[in-house]
Amino acid sequence: MDTQDSIVKVVDIQAPVSRVWQALTDYRQFGEWFCVDLNEPFSPGSRSTGLTTYPGYEGHPWLAEIESMEPQTLFSFRWNHEDAENSLPLEQQPTTKVEFRLEDLGEATRLTISETGFSALPESQRAEAIRLNTQGWDIQAQQITDYVVTRRG
Repeated sequence: MDTQDSIVKVVDIQAPVSRVWQALTDYRQFGEWFCVDLNEPFSPGSRSTGLTTYPGYEGHPWLAEIESMEPQTLFSFRWNHEDAENSLPLEQQPTTKVEFRLEDLGEATRLTISETGFSALPESQRAEAIRLNTQGWDIQAQQITDYVVTRRG
């Protein structure tokens, strides 16, 4: 029985916290490095919608509920997982929680990305979701690092 319920990825980015925060919380910048075309700015309690632009996943719907935006410290949302076996609309599908925590290291920023709540997903898709999202967070950690280091906000 699979009991893993979370993914944690830690990356040190050679940029100030303010720059990493901007790349995380400005929805246009987030969309650039995360590869999603978002429709509206992020704000706590709001819904974020859009379409994925990541190669191989183009056109997949994006839906997230923004939970926290604690300046230069924490950005979090809950996002829905599409289950092809379940005919419910995306907004009624199970969610996991994603958190981006920032820590000032002086010349760099430590970004801790965590995704929790996989136990809410149907058991038949849980292991695959954890596997795919673990790979995905490795990719996204590199993408935000490259974006922040090579672009000016």
